[in-house]
Parts: sequence; C-alpha cells; structure tokens
Amino acid sequence: HSQPLKPLFSSGDVVAWLSSHTLTTISQRDSSHPRHCKHQLGGQRLVNTDSLHFISRFFSSSDVHTEAVQAALAKHKERKMAVPMPSKRRSLVVQTSMDAYTPPDTSSGSEEEGGQGEGTPTSSQGSISMEHWITRAIHQGSTTSSSSSSTQSGGSNAPSTSPASTSIPQPVTPTLPAMLLLCVLSAPSFAPYRITVLLKLDSCVNSNICFFPGLCLFVCINTCVSSLGVPVSSRVSAKIQQLVNTLKQPRRPPLREFFVDDFEELLEVQQPDPNQPRPEGSQMVAIRGEPLGVVTNWPPSLEAALQRWGTISPKAPCLTTMDTNGKPLYVLTYGKLWSRSIKVAYNILHKLGTKQEPMVRPGDRVALVFPNNDPAAFMVAFYGCLLAEVVPVPIEVPLTRKDAGSQQIGFLLGSCGVTVALTSDACHKGLPKGPTGEIPQFKGWPKLLWFVTESKHLSKPPRDWFPHIKDANNDTAYIEYKTCKDGSVLGVTVTRIALLTHCQALTQSCGYTEAEIIVNVLDFKKDVGLWHGILTSVMNMMHVISIPYSLMKVNPLSWIQKVCQYKAKVACVKSRDMHWALVAHRDQRDVNLSSLRMLVVADGSNPWSISSCDAFLNVFQSKGLRPEVICPCASSAEALTVAIRRPTDDSNQPPGRGVLSMQGLSYGVIRVDSEERLSVLTVQDVGTVMPGALMCVVKPEGVPQLCRTDEIGELCVCSIATGMSYYGLSGMTKNTFEVFPMTSSGAPISEYPFTRTGLLGFIGPGGLVFVSGKMDGLMVVSGRRHNADDIVATALAVEPMKFVYRGRIAVFSVTVLHDERIVVVAEQRPDSTEEDSFQWMSRVLQAIDSIHNVGVFCLALVPANTLPKTPLGGIHLSETKQLFLEGSLHPCNVLMCPHTCVTNLPKPRQKQPEIGPASVMVGNLVSGKRIAQASGRDLGQIEDNDQARKVCFLFLSEVLQWRAQTTPDHVLFTLLSSRGTVLSSLTCLQLHKRAEKIAAMLMERGHLQDGDHVALVYPPGIDLIAAFYGCLYAGCVPITVRPPHPQNIATTLPTVKMIVEVSRSACVMTSQVICKLLKSKEASAAVDVRSWPPVLDTDDLPKKKPPQLYKPSNPDTLAYLDFSVSTTGMLAGVKMSHTATSAFCRSIKLQCELYPSREVAICLDPYCGLGFVLWCLCSVYSGHQSILIPPSELEVNPALWLLAVSQFRVRDTFCSYSVMELCTKGLGLQTESLKSRGLDLSRVRTCVVVAEERPRIALTQSFSKLFKDLGLHPRAVSTSFGCRVNLAICLQGTSGPDPTTVFVDMRALRHDRVRLVERGSPHSLPLMESGKILPGVRIIIANPETKGPLGDSHLGEIWVHCGHNGSGYFTVYGDEALQSDHFNSHLSFGDTQTVWARTGYLGFLRRTELTDASGERHDALYVVGALDEAMELRGMRYHPIDIETSVIRTHKSIMECAVFPWTNLLVVVVELEGSEQEALDLVPLVTNAVLEEHYLIVGVVVVVDIGVIPINSRGEKQRMHLRDGFLADQLDPIYVAYNM
Repeated sequence: HSQPLKPLFSSGDVVAWLSSHTLTTISQRDSSHPRHCKHQLGGQRLVNTDSLHFISRFFSSSDVHTEAVQAALAKHKERKMAVPMPSKRRSLVVQTSMDAYTPPDTSSGSEEEGGQGEGTPTSSQGSISMEHWITRAIHQGSTTSSSSSSTQSGGSNAPSTSPASTSIPQPVTPTLPAMLLLCVLSAPSFAPYRITVLLKLDSCVNSNICFFPGLCLFVCINTCVSSLGVPVSSRVSAKIQQLVNTLKQPRRPPLREFFVDDFEELLEVQQPDPNQPRPEGSQMVAIRGEPLGVVTNWPPSLEAALQRWGTISPKAPCLTTMDTNGKPLYVLTYGKLWSRSIKVAYNILHKLGTKQEPMVRPGDRVALVFPNNDPAAFMVAFYGCLLAEVVPVPIEVPLTRKDAGSQQIGFLLGSCGVTVALTSDACHKGLPKGPTGEIPQFKGWPKLLWFVTESKHLSKPPRDWFPHIKDANNDTAYIEYKTCKDGSVLGVTVTRIALLTHCQALTQSCGYTEAEIIVNVLDFKKDVGLWHGILTSVMNMMHVISIPYSLMKVNPLSWIQKVCQYKAKVACVKSRDMHWALVAHRDQRDVNLSSLRMLVVADGSNPWSISSCDAFLNVFQSKGLRPEVICPCASSAEALTVAIRRPTDDSNQPPGRGVLSMQGLSYGVIRVDSEERLSVLTVQDVGTVMPGALMCVVKPEGVPQLCRTDEIGELCVCSIATGMSYYGLSGMTKNTFEVFPMTSSGAPISEYPFTRTGLLGFIGPGGLVFVSGKMDGLMVVSGRRHNADDIVATALAVEPMKFVYRGRIAVFSVTVLHDERIVVVAEQRPDSTEEDSFQWMSRVLQAIDSIHNVGVFCLALVPANTLPKTPLGGIHLSETKQLFLEGSLHPCNVLMCPHTCVTNLPKPRQKQPEIGPASVMVGNLVSGKRIAQASGRDLGQIEDNDQARKVCFLFLSEVLQWRAQTTPDHVLFTLLSSRGTVLSSLTCLQLHKRAEKIAAMLMERGHLQDGDHVALVYPPGIDLIAAFYGCLYAGCVPITVRPPHPQNIATTLPTVKMIVEVSRSACVMTSQVICKLLKSKEASAAVDVRSWPPVLDTDDLPKKKPPQLYKPSNPDTLAYLDFSVSTTGMLAGVKMSHTATSAFCRSIKLQCELYPSREVAICLDPYCGLGFVLWCLCSVYSGHQSILIPPSELEVNPALWLLAVSQFRVRDTFCSYSVMELCTKGLGLQTESLKSRGLDLSRVRTCVVVAEERPRIALTQSFSKLFKDLGLHPRAVSTSFGCRVNLAICLQGTSGPDPTTVFVDMRALRHDRVRLVERGSPHSLPLMESGKILPGVRIIIANPETKGPLGDSHLGEIWVHCGHNGSGYFTVYGDEALQSDHFNSHLSFGDTQTVWARTGYLGFLRRTELTDASGERHDALYVVGALDEAMELRGMRYHPIDIETSVIRTHKSIMECAVFPWTNLLVVVVELEGSEQEALDLVPLVTNAVLEEHYLIVGVVVVVDIGVIPINSRGEKQRMHLRDGFLADQLDPIYVAYNM
C-alpha cells in the first residue's frame, strides 16, 4: 500500500467510452484506486488506537491529493531561497493564549454557501492525538512528501542565499524554512518582481542611522550601498534586496503578448493556447429517466396523504426529535400532526386580522421561522399552511439584527409580500427584543406580525370547519430560499403538482415503503432534508428520526447510534457527517449498520465527497455497511433532486468512477488521465436521471447549445418535478426555468422548457450522471475555468489543521483589470506563529500553482471565529467577499501576488526614436496647428507722471525712501495675532527708520562690506521685513531662512545650518528668542554651534542711523537670494537681481491692480518664492497695505484668515494649499456659527493659492462650495504658478476671463500626449488653468529632449522668457552641468535667438474661445506636473499625484498617501486614521485601485501613522525625504507588504 497503484479494472467495469478517452469505473471491491481526497482527517481530536491501522492504511493508499500537493511542494525545494516576512508592528502581532480560547464552530452549514463542510466536533474518549497519526499516515504513505512538514524537517532547511546577497544580514529565523515563492505565470518582462512577500520587523525597530534632510540613499540592485559607499545595515533595504535577488530566478517564458495601438493602451488580450484540449466527441443526446410508474394507491395530493394516515393510522409515529444528549425528546404521531395542522390552518385564516379584513388569505405568503432543533413545530406549521392553501416561506432564525445575509432574507420576504411570521414559543422568546419587549424590525425586513403556532396558544376550530383538500394543481405549494453567488436571496416557487410528483419520483427511485424508519441529519427546512424528511416521508407514512445540528456538535456519532438503535433502513447525511463520524469513531462493539439499505449523501455532487464516502466505507464495511448502500445524490434549489444513485441489492453493479485531468477540466473538456498525474480530479457518479425526467448538458455561457459527449456543461432537466420560477423575477425566471436547449444546427430538442440546475458536469456511460462543480463556484481566470471547491481542497492538503481550521476557508474571485482574480481567505488557529502562518501561505501558493496552474491574487488569514457564518455554521461566502472588497475583513496576515496573476497588462511602452524638431514644426504648419506660445500683457511704457520716478523704481531701497518722504504715515504692513487683533504695524517712515538702524548695526557690529550675504532667521512678521530693507540699505544681500522649530530642533536646525553655510552668509540676523535657541543645549546636540557665523540680535538696535545709505550703481547686481528645498530634496538658491525684483513687483501690481488705497490679506510663509515677494516687497513697490497672517497661527485659530479678510473688507487675498486645507477640514462644520459672527466673504474678488504644482482642483472646489454660503464667489478662487527659475509665471489677477478647466485622458498623458475628453469619461483627469500669464512673461512649450517647439495642446516642458526670471543658481547640490541650461536655453529650431529659462514642469498651452482684456483670444496654460517628480515606469510617465488620488479614494481610513519609485518598484505609503487592525485591509484595496486605474503593479505597500509623510511649508509632499526615511528604516511603519 505504500506505493501508488495503477487503476485496476474488474469484471464489473464499464469499458470503452468515447473511443479514445476512457472513463474507468472501478468496482467497489478494489479499494486501492488512487483518488483525490478532500477530507484529510485531522484536528486535535482523540481516537482509539485499534482503529488506527484501518484509517492509516486507507490514507496511505488513497489520499493522492495530499500526496500530489506534497510532491508538488517537494519539487520546489531545490530552488529554495530565503523569503522575508512582513514587517509588522508588535501591537499587531496578537498571540491569543490557548486557555482563553474557545474553538470556533467549524462546521459548515448549507452547501451552497461555500462553507467547506468539515468541522471538528469534540470527542473526549481515546488516547492518541489525531495530529500525530494523520501526519504519520501521510508521511509513511508518500515517498515524495518526506520533506513536506516544516516542523519535522526542522533546522535542516537552512536558507541558502545567492552570492549577490551574502553581505546582507539575512532576516530569517531558523524556524522559518526558507521557501521560494513560486512564480508561475510570467509577468511582462519590465519587472522581475513576482510574488507578494511580507516582511516582519524584529524588536529592534529603530536602527541607529542618522538622517540628514537632503541626503539621499542610493541603492543599486546587486549590492546595497549608500551614496557614501558604506553598506547599509537598514533592515528594510536588506529585505527588499533579498527579494530582488530571489526574483532574479529563471522564470517560465512569457505568454504570447497581444497589443494593438499603444495610444489606446488596450489591455493585453489573452490569446487562446494553440495546444489547449478541445472537445472531439459527437453531440450528446438527451437522456430520459425511467417512466414514473403511477401506483394505484398513491394519494392525489400530499394533504390527502396526511388526511389518510392521520385518520386511519393516528398512532403511527411520524417524527421523533432528539435533545442535545441524544435522548428522544418528543414523538409526533400522524394523528397529532393531522389535528394540529388543521388547528394551525384554521387560526391562520380566521384569527389574524378581523372577520371583514383577514390578514392572510389563501395564496398569501407567510414566513416560517423555526430553529434547527424543533422539526415537529416546523412540520405542523408547514402542513397547516398547505391545508390553509397559504404559501410557506421557510427561513432561518435571525439571531441578531446584523446576521450575515439576514438583510437579503428580509428583501426576499418583502418582495414576497410576507406580513406574518409563524414561529415556536421557544424561538419567539429567544428573538432579540426592544426596550418595551417588542421584536425589533430587522435590517431590510418588512414589518411582521409574529404568530406562535403552539397548540396551547391556538383556538379550536368549530366542529363544522374543515380544510378543503383538493387534488394537486398548479398553485404554489411553498417557496424555498436560495442564496446566490453575489449574496442576493431568491425565492424558488414549487407548485403543488411539482411537490407531489417530486415525492413520487423520490419514492420510486429510493424504493420507499410504508412505516420505514429514516434518520435525517440534514436541515429539514430546505433541500434534501425537507424533501425526504418532511414531504416524501408523509406520503409514505414513514417514521423520521431527526438529529439536530446541536447534537452532532456534541456527539458526531449520534446519527450512527440512532441507525443502530432504531434499525433504520435509510439515513440522509452530508459528507461532513461521515467525516465527523470517522474522526470520532471508536471501536464500539454495538455498531451495526446492516439494517441500512440506503445512505443518501446529500452533497454527493461535490466532487470531493468521494473521499468521505470511501473512507467511511473502509472503516464501517466491517460493521455491516454494504458498499451498494452509499447513494450520492445531486440536487439544486431550482431543479430539486437532479439525480440519485439507486440502492441496489446487486453488489455486482459497481458505481462509476472517473479520473479526470484538471487541465482538461479548466478548458471544459473531459480527458481521462490514466497516469499517476498530480493534477487529476476523481469523480463519482450521482446515479441516473430521475423517473419521468429528461436531462441534457448545455454550454454554460451564451445560447443553451448541447455539449459534445466529452465536454463539461451545465446540467438541465425537463420534468414536472422542478421549481417553477424565482418569485417576482420574470426575467431571471425565463433564463433559468424556461430554457430550450438547441442542437448545433439551432433546432430546439424539445417543445417543453428545461430548467438549469446550476450544476456543471457530464453524462457518462450507462446514463450515469457526473458532477464536477457548481456554476456558483466557477471562476474564469484568463479564459480557464476553476472551481472554488477544488482550490479549497488543495489549500487544505498543505499541512492542514496545523494553521487553519478545516471548514473555515473561503475561496472567491474578484474582478480586477478585466479578469477574475482568485482570493483565498482562511481562519487562522490562535496558536500558530507568524512564521508558521507565513510559511503555510507560501506553500499554499505553490501547491495551487502546481496543481491548478493558476496564481492566487490574494491570500489572507483572519483571526479564528471572525468570518461571517451561515445559520448552520458554514462560511457566508458573499458576505466574506463583501468585507474583503470594502476593506472590513481585518486580516492578521496578507500575501498578495499580483505579479504572478496579472498577465494582461499593456505592453511596456517602447520609446520611438524622436522625430526631429524641424519635422515637428513643419508637421504643425502643414496640419494648420499653431506653435504653442503665449505671452502676458506688455509691461508697457511707464505713464508720464511716473517719469520722475523712472530711475528710482529700479531699486526697492529707493522706492522705500521715496515713500517715507512723500507718504510717511501711510500704513504698509499690519501683523495679526492668533486672536485676530493687530499685533503691530509699520508705516512707510517707521519702516525706513527701522531699516536705517539695522543697516547701521550691520556696518558697525557686523563689519560687513557691500555685497556680503546675511541670513535672516525670523518668524513670519514685521522684523523680517525691516531686516530685509536694512540689508538693502547697507548694500548686503539678504537670504530669508525659516527658523528652527523649538519642538523639533534635531530635524529642522540642520536645514537652517545648511542654508547658512551654502549661501556663504557672513552673519546671521535674528530675534533674541531665536538667538538663544541657536546657542541652546538642544542645538549643540543637532549641529556644531561653534561654526555659526556671527549672530546679531536685532531686538537691541543702535540709536543712530548710518552715515549714508548704500546706493546700488548697477541694476543687474544681486538684490537677494531665494533659497528653498524642492520636493525632490534639492536645495537651491536662486539669484534675484534688482532689475528682476522690480520687474516682478511691477508685473504683480499691473495684474492685481494694486494701489496705495488697497488692502491685501496674505496668509503665506514669507521665506521663498511668491510668498516672500508678496509678504516683503509688493507693498513697498505698490503702496498697498498688506495684512499679514502667519499660517502657523491658523493651527490655533483656523478661522483667523477668513475673519481677517471679512473684518478688513479685503478684495484680494493670497494663501497656500495647506492654509486652504486647514480651513476646509477645520471649519467644515462651523459655517453657520461663522455666519452668525458676521463673517462675510462677498467682497473678495480674487483668492489666489500660491503654488509650484498642478492646481489641486478638488481642494479649491470643495473650498469654494463650503464657503459659498458666506458670500464667497466661486469664480474668486484661483491658483498661481511659479517655479525655481521664475517665481511667478501665472497669477489670476482682477481682469480677464475666469480660469477654465479641461478634462484630459490620463492614459494618453502617460505617453506624453494630450487628448481632451468629455467630463466624466473613463480615465479622465480634470486640469485647471493655473491663472493668467503675468504681464511681461512669454511662454513656449518645448520638447524636453529635442528642445524643439511644440504645437498647441501638445504636452512638453514649459519654458519662460521674462524680465523677472532669476539670473541663475547661486549654489546647487548635485550636478551643475545638468543645471547650467535651466536659466539660459535656446530652442533647437525656429526662434533660436531668444534666451529661455526651463521651468522643469510639463504642461500645455491651449487657445480658448474666450477673449482677454486686450480683445485677443485667450491662451490658457495647464500645468501637469514636475519632470523631477514624474516616475518612469513600464516606459510611461506617471505623476505621483494621480496615483495618490486613486489610493486616497479607496478607503475612508486613508488620510494621506505618497508614492515613489524604488529599483523599478512602485512604493505606496499610506497614512492610516483608525485602528491598527485596519492596516492589512488596505493592502489589497491599494493594489487593486492602482492596477485598475493606472495599469501598474504596486511593489510595496507601507502603512504608517498620521503625520509621517513629510510636507513642506507650501503644502507639497517631500516624497524623496520619505523615500530616504523608508530605506533607512525610520518610518516605524504599522505594516509593510511586499507585492513581488
């Protein structure tokens, strides 16, 4: 028995079928036939040693599926490398103590809910651990699987690493045998990263690596070295490195790719495999069952049968119920059933409502709500309804208001018009009650009257009242509920004639006779349990022994004991019940099953039930069980009993067996595998077609065309004994109950309609019916069909019972990127460690890949007892899927493998050789397109009355002196406190005098020369402005620097120090408070304080003014340096000359129409860019009053800015995105109270967001909508655009058309093309114009590579020519050769003379239909994003913001997101708001969203706390800082998932 045997043929075999393809049927005597086994015995249960040799012998020979899995896993052992574990925060690793743990209810209830029905009931007797002997049996039985158990192989599996990764610390614990995760389907060649691998951090999370802002960590693929040349000891990068090495393994050749036009970016279409098996048999012929022999004494209706037995044999037992100890609780006789049913019928019709208005009339529907342990009350109520001609709708007892699937049941009741629910006393008492004792309305349920059917609560019918007993007709008898794949619940109506005919057909095929005893373990409310145990039993006056589910949980052998005790002839069970009996079986002397003539296996159509049947027979054959007694049947809610194996006395007629190729099945073709293949499925027949029925097999999709004989299809039945319709759903009814199968020529095979059964299978030799799966469990992945049950079985065969519960696995598919993807969710045992679970998951992936040739998209483990259950304890599949899709599953382990599964991505874009710039220009001219260029208004001649000031307006220092003389008391600046009061203000004269004193101080104390650089380190305020003009008066060059944050000196002070050093400042000017801060103990810990230049404190100014003020001679000399850190982490100082500074101020003055009589509110950081110019320079140039609001004050009082705008009646205001976001989030619910405080924004005509990025249209729109009620005009809100080379290119201003919005195709944008689409079309991206081009500014769009000019509406780099361009970088970190052309570039064709500055931003110009102030057609500039930030992935250009927007939309708990590329992987960092338990929910959601919307596979998902993503003062994300922090392991992530 230890080696697998070839299939044997005995004299009873049916041979020769389908000429070349032979289906073998093997006589039951030969038990050595290799077959798949779904049910591996196991669990922490005890078993008597005497029966051990039986079962272990059976397993060693027949559990080929387990052997196949172990063999498949062993194959991959040679290629093994260490795979790292997920990084997980300690708080997420929950180890439950075993004492506090209650084992879950692992049974599975209703079959169609997808629960794999194998629970592990308790059994206290026995002496040896089940785990032990099962593993022993499997390991002895299989030579190939000796290394299958990780625990047995122990430390021998030392992880081997590739030479490339030897220098890296291997984060693999000795207990984790290294497993290479199998890469099956080839991913497109761009990225060799295949399978999600999750990393786990050890306790030492924070490695001591210091982190300097601006210092980037470069990691190349082969060795992990920082830019300093030192090996990086960071665990994160070491783990990624390890994976990168793992993934360099040789892969299977890629699938043949198919691609049309890369502009359309069509997804790859799966090409049919030329070698795939195709059906070759002839067209099948419909098979007819034997005629339904009408016996003379069969009753004309079921009620008539009840009347007959109730009157002539009133003492005959009808039903015996059991308590949880297995003692008979109650015997219902036929007399009692008859009299009580009449009583119920009378009360339903006459005691509900009034005489004039009865609540229930014949034909109405009523709900039957009875618990599983009370079949007697149910039976009485059911027959009461039949007698009253009322339609019963049996449903499950709702235990809570939020039961899984209960809402859908409510919808069914509502659609059936149910207003009354019949229930038992005990059940009524157990229902949830409201505070006043009434039963609450369940979610989605109609309002119900609850009616208790116990006799003591009912009135006696009058003597003369009698139910009207008719012959069976076409009225509806009852409605059975059915749960669909998507979770919706349908009601299948069964007519009275169908009900009677079905009972007759069952009686004939099962050979039922009067007074037979039948043991029923099944749910009596629906399906096989109802048909045999409630209906057919009454027709034949049989005695039913009903075993409740609660008793089975306590004593799994109870049904066998009852068969012996009552000498029952028939038992109705599921394979689960046989499995349980095996697990709990002890060598009981008194077990004798010889009385059984028929064991109905209700889920015999499940292909995996065969192993339970065989194992059961092997053990109990010695107890009198005859092989021919086992009768699998196939059933469905729509077609009732589809087929059943007949009980025969002739043991020479063997059952049918087929060993089918899984590969063939996945293409819907039957291929018999005779060799010892790993991937085979053994199926048993479910008997023959029912009496009086006609059966055929049709193609599952499209028109119902007959299949060929060697093709798998959906079984269809034509018979009186089937369901009639889905209640109230005529369309679905037509598709299911009124099907007319056709031949290949299109002719219908019958004039009568067929009913689809929902079962997939074929009709074999001798008319035997074989079922290979269910339509509901079907998953079509890349054109191949897979059955959920098959995948569950494979997962269970990988060291089952150790890590997951047998009955607690859900398999379903989700649609991602136009194909189905397989998801496996299992409940993890509380005692399994992270390493164990992770290893089990990686082995499951390999096993499913090897045996089914399909990749698993996501494998998730959830804590025990957390998956939604069906009423009988199975997993509620559709609810589980729903939780997964909405991110509420809360898994404790997730493994995603998008690289393995997603093979239909578009081909990576191949860059075509660039067309020369001349050809582009000629092409544009030929097609009539203009070159994309535009300019703002001319700065114009200075007006006559300005002639006198013509010279002085070149220098801001002289403008200030002129204003101090002509309008000394005019207020230029007003600074507000956080309470909105005026903190300080400056008039022209005050500013002039203060600046003079500062100039004197610089000369005296600082001993500075003309042209020396001075760093101004001040908080936002008036001191900063005075210090700036003081520097100009002294001839020094000021550099404004943001002061260090007192609470965060360690990270903010090094940046200050860096700017001071890089700008070569000769001294630092600051306030007294910051002066102390720079010399504090904390500061000396962060930087070397001794190397600061002299620090001057301007709170202590000299009294005298300088001898004379500095007069600049040349307007092209340096006025100030503008230093800032870009989002990519580059620190650069831009030189601004006096000419550029005054041209800048003049341009803004003209655009915004600024005059001394105006007030402008500014809520910006005053350290660089347009923010600095508006805060410090514009008021002095234009003479308007600036109301200054430091953005930091808004954290204390979010309404400060808007209240100031209202209070000072401001018409123009400027803010940053962070300010706008703060108002939108902080004031969202306060608009009413602000209105009552008199906040009025109706005077605002321009509210400009100052930014250096693409306009954030969603934020500006929500801000406009939110404050519309406070008078804010929606057209007032706009954005500006500036960059390093030119601090303001566009600004909305006061005149000119409103900003326009266009929608572009995001897919075209990735190919650097602009395609305008309609609003709301798929893949559309809204882009808002970035304000009007400023006066004196010229713009052209150029190709960044060829430097040639581009046409209108073409995407290219924005180049700018203008008087206020910067004159160059003062210093740059990085390659200066690369930066040299930023300020002086020339076009390669066309106008090659003009000097342009390159902004580094992609965008396009579009001529609109609008006219501007000068009457010309208006040119709109749309900014798409920075070239530096853009990511090249798969040959396409992606802008991080687009991916981030998609990710933020996926789940309510994602507060912020940032993405960056790393070694060809896309890394997504999300900030989680909410419980850490939600962290793992985000991994699949993020991966799916990016795949669907951007056709990118996410490499790494990092879940972090709120506030981890660094954001600069302009509200822009510092993605490169984030990347450096991630690689240096400084983020302290909650969870890191590697999708490789």
